[in-house]
Amino acid sequence: MLILIIFLAALVAVAVALLLRERQNNQELTAELNRVREGSRRVDHFLSGMFGEMRTEGGMTGAMNLAAGYLAEQCGAETAAIYEFIDERLLVLGVHGAYPLVHSGNRMLLAHPNHLFELLRRERIRPGEGFIGELLNTGRAELVANAAVDSRFDEYPDTNVCGSVMAMPLESNGQTVGVVCAFGNRNQPGAAFDEEAFEHFQLLAPQMAMALDIVHAYGEISRRDRIDQELEFARQIQFSLLPEAFPDWDQFAVTAFTRSAKEVNGDFYDFVEIDEDRLLIVLGDACGKGVPACMLTAMTRSVIRAMADNFVSLGDFLRDLNRKMYRGTDADRFITLGCCLLDRRNSLLEFGRAGHTELLTFVRDHIRTIMPQGAALGIMPDEFAEFDTFCTAFEPGMALLLYSDGLTEALNGNGEEFGLERLKELFRLGCRTGEPARSVINLILEEVGSYEAEQGDDQTLVMIQHT
Repeated sequence: MLILIIFLAALVAVAVALLLRERQNNQELTAELNRVREGSRRVDHFLSGMFGEMRTEGGMTGAMNLAAGYLAEQCGAETAAIYEFIDERLLVLGVHGAYPLVHSGNRMLLAHPNHLFELLRRERIRPGEGFIGELLNTGRAELVANAAVDSRFDEYPDTNVCGSVMAMPLESNGQTVGVVCAFGNRNQPGAAFDEEAFEHFQLLAPQMAMALDIVHAYGEISRRDRIDQELEFARQIQFSLLPEAFPDWDQFAVTAFTRSAKEVNGDFYDFVEIDEDRLLIVLGDACGKGVPACMLTAMTRSVIRAMADNFVSLGDFLRDLNRKMYRGTDADRFITLGCCLLDRRNSLLEFGRAGHTELLTFVRDHIRTIMPQGAALGIMPDEFAEFDTFCTAFEPGMALLLYSDGLTEALNGNGEEFGLERLKELFRLGCRTGEPARSVINLILEEVGSYEAEQGDDQTLVMIQHT
């Protein structure tokens, strides 16, 4: 009986011990779950703050400063910085507090957050340069008890206030993308960071790498949105510069059309009234495509219109325009120009060109090409630039075509150009049937569009008919 009692007592003791252990385990699991939930809440709060900051005026800089502040708070540091490794250099993207690892500057400047960040952002740290650069070579996390007595910090002018340091490289997809560094034990001023703080710091590093990825992804989206906005603005400006209507010039009918290879156009056309009897028609083609070419065409158009009041002759006009363009553009920027001067009183046409395509004329079922001498604008200085012009009677039934080389140089799938002969034949066919200018232009554009595999250059046409 005594043995049975002892056995039962032992079973009860074991059961109680198991219950107590299970209760303790449950408490530990609950505590761990709470810690995980709190950690998740902090990460969510951190990420929400980053996205919120990126949408404010602070932008990416504000977001990375917020990330540096989060790092310092979570690991109990007084100050922290986040570096990005780009183009073989480390640059500071975010900083929190009076971060002391600056290669130049004085204490008064470093004490001011704005001055400190300006000094830091100018630095470009090479691998192996200073304590931070050395981390790129070693690839190891570092815990320094007191930077003031560590020779690796001697090159920094503010090491006497450094205190304890934690630093490590950041990795993303197996590549080193930056470095994080934290200074000063906030919980125990003057004391070194302990191993627990160091382990926590290392656990936070992937979050900082993620912050870099987020900022770059958001920055790329913002950059594309900004580019789209700028291109739309450029398009609006360019359309506003094109003539709203074609001139009604008595016996002459003028029609034009342009289509871009990119978002904005490097071609342009314009009609400038010189006096009550003379109309200047220009078609320009800037080197290159896109926004730079668009800016050059806008500048050229403005100069042309400003010169109209002092117009004497077409040759003088081209020489003077070249002089201005040569002075006002870079060596690798130039523009070609075709110019037709219509004289309605005398039914005359004068044509001049500056490196542009030839003028096509339709006269009694024949196509003639006119190509007087003249270099592109902005290439040659005034003493070497010569511009000839060609003058002829403009009789009823005649038609003229100005065009940009995006039409004749259009390529098919075999890399063959559309060519001048095809353009001349289409122009002749359209004119011989008496089609209006708009129909002739549409015919040419449709044929070129069907021929080319993909539009590679801007395409512009100006057609003038004697009705």
